Amino acid sequence: MPTVLHYLDLFGVAVFATTGALAAGRKRMDVLGVVVLALVTALGGGTFRDLTLGAGPVFWVVNPAYILVGSATAIVIFLLVRYYRIPQDVLSVADAFGLAVFTVVGTEKALALDTHVVIAVVMGVMTGVVGGIIRDMLAGDIPLILRKEIYATASICGSIVFCLIYLLLRVQWLAVAVSIAVTLGLRLSAIKWNLSLPPFVSREEPTEKGWRL
Repeated sequence: MPTVLHYLDLFGVAVFATTGALAAGRKRMDVLGVVVLALVTALGGGTFRDLTLGAGPVFWVVNPAYILVGSATAIVIFLLVRYYRIPQDVLSVADAFGLAVFTVVGTEKALALDTHVVIAVVMGVMTGVVGGIIRDMLAGDIPLILRKEIYATASICGSIVFCLIYLLLRVQWLAVAVSIAVTLGLRLSAIKWNLSLPPFVSREEPTEKGWRL
């Protein structure tokens, strides 16, 4: 019987497929390009997670519904933008929702396989960010994770919160809700107020003969 996390996973696929389709649309790709970019965005993180964990067949091989949901979402977006203008901010907000959902799904799957909590956090972050990295690289953009805005940090915080609540209180729904709220809140706050971690700053100064401390 499908669980709440299964439906959340499908929701995350639809959301990330939307971001992939919109990114493809900005590059004027054809319908096949839109579907391909949507699918690699939606399925990329989970694929890397399952391959890294050695968790048997990759999730979308076991359940083709993920491919169907991602493809259908891409086609809907492809048709929708012909009649309605979708604001630029939609991509960032949709990506934030996908990041939050996939962080939870990835972390929970790793914990269910009795991995160490550190590995569970890594898997949660991998599930959340890898699809977006592939999307941005294929679209010729700088991946969000490499920009100054808080992105992977939001996923890390959300994954840690999930682990703490899930392992200490053993209340899955609470862990899911709070983790999504933390990840989503941090990411949306970073978008709204342009928040970022302190950058690497060196005291070195260029001189005519070279570099000086």
